Amino acid sequence: MTGMNTPKDVLALMEKEKVEIVDLRFMDFPGLWQHFSVPASEIDEDSFTDGLGFDGSSIRGWQAINESDMIVKPVPTSAFIDPFTQHKTLVLICNIADPLTGEDYTRDPRNIARKAEKYITSSGIADVAYYGPEAEFFILDDIRFDQNEHEGYYFIDSVEGRWNTGRAEGPNLGYKPRYKEGYFPVPPTDSINDIRSEMVLYMQALGIPVEAHHHEVATGGQSEIDMRFAPLVEMADNMLKYKYIVKNTAKKYGKTVTFMPKPLWNDNGSGMHTHLSLWKDGKNLFFGDGYAGLSETAMYAIGGILKHAPALLAFTNPTTNSYKRLVPGFEAPVNLAYSRRNRSAAVRIPMYSQSEKAKRFEFRCPDPSSNPYLGFAAMLMAAVDGIKNKINPGDPLDKDIYDLPPEEAAKVEKTPASLRAALEALERDHDFLLQGDVFTEDVIETWIDYKLNNEVLALDLRPHPWEFALYYDI
Repeated sequence: MTGMNTPKDVLALMEKEKVEIVDLRFMDFPGLWQHFSVPASEIDEDSFTDGLGFDGSSIRGWQAINESDMIVKPVPTSAFIDPFTQHKTLVLICNIADPLTGEDYTRDPRNIARKAEKYITSSGIADVAYYGPEAEFFILDDIRFDQNEHEGYYFIDSVEGRWNTGRAEGPNLGYKPRYKEGYFPVPPTDSINDIRSEMVLYMQALGIPVEAHHHEVATGGQSEIDMRFAPLVEMADNMLKYKYIVKNTAKKYGKTVTFMPKPLWNDNGSGMHTHLSLWKDGKNLFFGDGYAGLSETAMYAIGGILKHAPALLAFTNPTTNSYKRLVPGFEAPVNLAYSRRNRSAAVRIPMYSQSEKAKRFEFRCPDPSSNPYLGFAAMLMAAVDGIKNKINPGDPLDKDIYDLPPEEAAKVEKTPASLRAALEALERDHDFLLQGDVFTEDVIETWIDYKLNNEVLALDLRPHPWEFALYYDI
């Protein structure tokens, strides 16, 4: 909240707003916001320096049971009044510390993002990295899913879903976007316009600048809200507020939201195209007179992103579902190349504006299932590695990839085809993440182990419904 710089400022706000409850929030390792609440009377100035204790052994990917005690340290500048709670509640985003040493916890995703910001400053390359993620999501009316030893299914429904054109809805009004044609008819076909507007107004009330909102390509309520760019940690914080607001606003209307990259078969998935620019002394380091108005520094940064993309995707596309979106032949950004116009390239240079302020590149692979602290930090480390080592990104891919001769198309490297492949790439290629102690070997090993055992292997063990269609009568 604007003007909240010190613990005293926060305490004064609590008194002014008659706050009853303080909600302490932090990020778990895979990427879900966690919280616990205390009465407002429990918070004083010492709370911000000494922190408050909690059990970290039940947080995914964190401490073992024999070393479970952890401390949350509230960040004064993060304070905001929760717009959804029944009782007046102040939210404070927290950093995680070890109670014995007082040191920042190495597996705290926010700590990793903070270290990435410090690293870019200490390297002398830049003093700020600006991020502009474009997160897509589905606003649905119903979701049911289960899998056990003898059955497995999911049922998705939306009043907007094209599959409901023949349903008796008493009456069925018929305004349902065709598959791949949801971008972007006016209401009544866009039936969730007012809900998105309310989401935007909540965001603005919390101090998050919003540039636009609109329906996205898929049927069934796919949407996008675009926040204005911000520095790395601030934007990752905003991304969590964004998800919280989107989900809770939808819940007010009896609807549900998913940020899964590919919830619908045979229609567009949800990405999180992420814009990046590096600045120093008030100047955009990516602005220049080279290809698409980029500087040499920007080209090297692109080189780093493309070189490390297979490993990078283990953080920016961290679910098995992510790779059902990243499939060749469907306009997905699967080609590890850059372009000013080809949207199937992993890196695109937007050409809407040629001003210095607007010059950046867009990494199109990420999706909104990612932990933004880890994904944004990993992106930055790859870009910085490209700059430091002057990694040449090669020639742009400005031709239509589908019109290329087979031998030429085969030379264009592709993104990993699965989460397992991305994790294997991360295991081979992660030295760039260890620079400045931003990520640690422990973080990399824990991430790979958690993802393999809890997600990749868990999916491998379970029969898929379509396997019955293919093989039952063998």
